[in-house]
Amino acid sequence: MQTDSNLILEKTIKFVKQTLAGAEAGHDWFHIDRVYKTALTINQLEKGDPLVVSLAALLHDIADAKFNNGDEEIGPFKAGEFMKSLDLNQEIIRHVQEIIRNLSYKSSLGTITFQSAELDIVQDADRLDAIGAIGIARAFTYGGYKNRILYDPEIKPVLEMTKEEYKNTQAPTINHFYEKLLRLKDLMKTQTGKTLAEKRHNFMLTYLEEFYQEWEGKA
Repeated sequence: MQTDSNLILEKTIKFVKQTLAGAEAGHDWFHIDRVYKTALTINQLEKGDPLVVSLAALLHDIADAKFNNGDEEIGPFKAGEFMKSLDLNQEIIRHVQEIIRNLSYKSSLGTITFQSAELDIVQDADRLDAIGAIGIARAFTYGGYKNRILYDPEIKPVLEMTKEEYKNTQAPTINHFYEKLLRLKDLMKTQTGKTLAEKRHNFMLTYLEEFYQEWEGKA
């Protein structure tokens, strides 16, 4: 990327850090930074537009709907207003906004209306941060934030949910592995994403096996 792109990204990073100061720990600046770095790694092979990939990765959680009364347009709006302040062309702004609008897992439960190579790259990077060791930590961090119980053998995972049911679930955190996290490996779009997901997926399976052993007092 050219020097002007580097300046754009510097300003974007500063904006995101300031905006997300004090955010829930699973959706804070460190989450953004991990997704950003992973997106760049994936993009080395996938060859998407580097500026679009970078901006979308950095701005994808600038106003997550679940922390804003379910408003799914506040994120694209805030990102768009910021990008306008950088005098970016409308094509880039619209593309980044569409990526943000269609990135989340719950978006895949509805009608898919937008596709691009850059969306695939950033979506894979975001999903990779939801699985593996960090994904486990994030799941329980958010579960604690929502005061959800860890596990209840009497409450079974719901494997088929509508978008609204998924948004409103109050299930134990362990159920989230079956309702979302263990599904992400097979939803990866890029070859790099698929390769990275395999190891993280297997780690979650090992973790769950240990969890149930300890739950029963057998380990």
